[in-house]
Amino acid sequence: MTIDDSRDHFSMPAARLPVGYEADVVVVGAGPGGFAAAIQAARMGASVIVVEKFDMPGGVHTSGLQGSADGEVGGIHAELIARLDAEGYVYTANEQSHPDWAGNPLTHYERFKEAGSAFTRVTFNPEGAGCVMSEMLHEAGVRTLYDTRFVDCVLRDGPGDNSIEAIVVQNPSGRFAIRGKVFIEGSGTGELAARAGVPYVSGGGGQPDTADWDGVERPIPGGLLWTMSGIDFSAVARHQRDARDPFLQKTIAEALAAGDIPSDLYRPKMGGKGVYGDFYVGHPTLDMSPISADGTYVLWQNVPYELGLHMDESGEDQALAIRLLRSYVNAEAKFLRKYVPGFESAAIASVGRFVGVRDGRHPVGEHVFCLDDVLAGRRFRDAVTAPMTKPFYWDGHRKHEFEVPFRCFLPKGVDNIILTGASLSFTYDTLFMVMRNFPWCIQTGEIAGFAAARCVKGRFTPKEMEWSRPYFPVAA
Repeated sequence: MTIDDSRDHFSMPAARLPVGYEADVVVVGAGPGGFAAAIQAARMGASVIVVEKFDMPGGVHTSGLQGSADGEVGGIHAELIARLDAEGYVYTANEQSHPDWAGNPLTHYERFKEAGSAFTRVTFNPEGAGCVMSEMLHEAGVRTLYDTRFVDCVLRDGPGDNSIEAIVVQNPSGRFAIRGKVFIEGSGTGELAARAGVPYVSGGGGQPDTADWDGVERPIPGGLLWTMSGIDFSAVARHQRDARDPFLQKTIAEALAAGDIPSDLYRPKMGGKGVYGDFYVGHPTLDMSPISADGTYVLWQNVPYELGLHMDESGEDQALAIRLLRSYVNAEAKFLRKYVPGFESAAIASVGRFVGVRDGRHPVGEHVFCLDDVLAGRRFRDAVTAPMTKPFYWDGHRKHEFEVPFRCFLPKGVDNIILTGASLSFTYDTLFMVMRNFPWCIQTGEIAGFAAARCVKGRFTPKEMEWSRPYFPVAA
């Protein structure tokens, strides 16, 4: 190894990497999209390898502790939820188990409901779900390499689009290549697409409408989820009533005056309608939701909005986010145990393995699904599902019926990648508040796996595939 004259770089001899594995379908990331893609392709007879950087599948919903079961939508998602339920990993909270929950300002999802009203919040145990999902991959015949980092792509020039010949990965065996025919983007942050040279739009944009906007367009802030067990929420609600402190503002002020919490833990929301209220700018008060079992809750720590961090593209930003949010978790846990009745016996049960990226790279595909597609009611000959009806945050939560074309799964510039989940070719306004939920990500993975297996069997590329009818004929 030699140092070049600039002293800013190292020059290294060209590497000859061994090909560690070959497969028909290579999936980067075992989040919900990659998980379902791998299972579907393997069940259709393709050989499949998955590269996963964590120790279990599921992405933000397991390693990231989201654990949201949502509504059952058929296919592999329905199979998974049924399996989790049979294993005892599905937990349901409602007005009977949590009579003080609906309408309580400390709740993440139900705060806007009428106090005491009916609600149902279904979650699954993230750690248990990761175990079940790992078993399902193995049962389908998928080879999954855990604790394995995707590093780069080996590209082959084409007369039109390029193709991926292999990916480069690293794990305890060292650095090696995995050769494949079709590659599936399941990283959740568009990392495979970016390394392959697919054009993309960075997170950010659409965020200038803030009272204190300084001209910088920031991505929707990422967040770190963590859980506490041993919480008596009835005691918390009693304190809110007796102290006339529904938002815990008096309690927080007391802790601040005593120097027991940092001033930026419960930072106020920014002004303006483009910053998502209390949810994603940090939280002015506690932000929690029941999960896994009685007395256990998941809590949110959000990256300070004003920092404008891009954890998916910058190692420095990622390191700063992890340090800050870990410190906030520690500070909040100590504050809750000391100051808030109902938390006296609570303990940190787990902290997410990574800071979730809500607004990362948006790969540019053969079609970029946008809000205009929805508002204009456009229909597509290559729609992947029956028309879906969902509320749109950007249009006053009004419900709209729409279709998504298969071309959103096909990135520009590379002919053998299929996108899934949060890495689909969507604008941020359609993806973030509408189409990044757990069932949809699994559905897109199942669609991608189906398409990949068809391509392998037919010896054609994903962009040569004729898509003429919805894969999911019943609306999600």
